[in-house]
Amino acid sequence: MTTHQDPSPRAPHQVLDGADIARVVTRIAHEIVERAKGAEDVVLLGIHTRGVHLARRLRDRLAQITGREIPLGTLDITMYRDDLRLKPARALEHTEIPVGGIDGKLVILVDDVLFSGRTIRAALDALGDIGRPRAVQLAVLVDRGHRELPIRADYVGKNLPTSLREAVQVRLADTDGVDAVLVGDRDHNQRSSQALTEPHLPE
Repeated sequence: MTTHQDPSPRAPHQVLDGADIARVVTRIAHEIVERAKGAEDVVLLGIHTRGVHLARRLRDRLAQITGREIPLGTLDITMYRDDLRLKPARALEHTEIPVGGIDGKLVILVDDVLFSGRTIRAALDALGDIGRPRAVQLAVLVDRGHRELPIRADYVGKNLPTSLREAVQVRLADTDGVDAVLVGDRDHNQRSSQALTEPHLPE
């Protein structure tokens, strides 16, 4: 009798390397300057954790392009998440708003991966408690699809079609020692470990 078995889990493979990420940040910076007509009233807010590191890199590129220092802040969305009760407790991060505030400014939220849209919804709720921007835009390194809310990014480094069984891993030198984006099966590590420990059954 023939039995149907799940395909072997796909190990993570690299889709962006450090040079790719650097080019993406540079391109997004140029797009911001073009769309914001010089980025004179732009404020960058990085969403913890990797969104903060990307926002800093974006700030540096914008400074090179415009010759001006772009205000940069950080945003902690932990207490605004709608899955707070469903996941283990997590440490609160630091929300830091630039000295000039965000009222009347063009605020650009920066994050690493756009998925369901729930993280950005939480960020918008957090932003509403801080001030009243002129407009809010979103810049992400990767858009992997599967939106659950009507949210889209204004600036996208790479559109990366994925299945729900896949996981997207963004690694940045600031926290991970290397710049890379990887895609692989979400349960690869678990299933690979089981394959090593479970006895082989005859067909």
